[in-house]
Amino acid sequence: MGFREGRVRVNDVELVYLGMGPEDGPLALCLHGFPDSAWTWRFLAPELVAAGFRVVAPFLRGYAPSAVPADGRFQSGALALDALELHSALGADGSAVLIGHDWGALAAYGAASGGPERWRRVVAAAVPPALDLQRLFSYDQVKRSFYFFVFQWPMAEMIVGADDLVFIDRLWADWSPGYDGSDDVPRVKDCLRDPANLTAAIGYYRAALGALPQDPALADLQAGTNAPPPQPTLYLHGADDGCMAVSLTEGVDRQLAPGSRVEIVPGTGHFLHLERPDVVDKAILDFVTAP
Repeated sequence: MGFREGRVRVNDVELVYLGMGPEDGPLALCLHGFPDSAWTWRFLAPELVAAGFRVVAPFLRGYAPSAVPADGRFQSGALALDALELHSALGADGSAVLIGHDWGALAAYGAASGGPERWRRVVAAAVPPALDLQRLFSYDQVKRSFYFFVFQWPMAEMIVGADDLVFIDRLWADWSPGYDGSDDVPRVKDCLRDPANLTAAIGYYRAALGALPQDPALADLQAGTNAPPPQPTLYLHGADDGCMAVSLTEGVDRQLAPGSRVEIVPGTGHFLHLERPDVVDKAILDFVTAP
């Protein structure tokens, strides 16, 4: 069972996606983060298909082979709008589920809040909703998030792009200690090797800290990207995440909707769904197929 490639135009940007499963199955929209690609869902997708879902995993705006958006919108609210428009373009209904990792998690929170009737359940990983600012700006977390500030510099593209994007290899090694990303990182680099794509991916971070403007028309969706979804939500986090400290998950369970739960996956880092697909896939399947 393999992926098939599809293309769809939403919000004036052409998105390429990897699809799998029956066209008439409930939609499972799977959203990747940084530095990653739609291939990150290669273990989960067949499991979802076996459960009857239609899996669609887009390359997010700006990540090749998806287009770089002409409107220059890279805020997380734009990612949420893309998710909502994909739901419509793919003819999905209220049985759809949202699955997001990293930036994909923020997009999932915004889309879940912006179209609550469209999604039955939400799964998110690696970036918790309603982040506690005191913990987010702690010394430990700021140290982990050094790249966030590097990306604000005009020289960021030169730094990240040097030596065949070795910066990305180092992030994967730091964020998921001990995991061999040799099947993943080359695909990520293919998405970002063109300077325009790399600038787009870095643009997510520049929009987040105000170096790029945010569209006021997306204010509600933008607010939703840092809010707990109204649907039952499964939140997953690697116990050894080198990017987002596990301490950021404290209290998240008290903010989620009824029927939700939080799971800390031992022995995994930031890319927990790739490190322990046997554990993570089962948790996701049990949750999205529950009545």
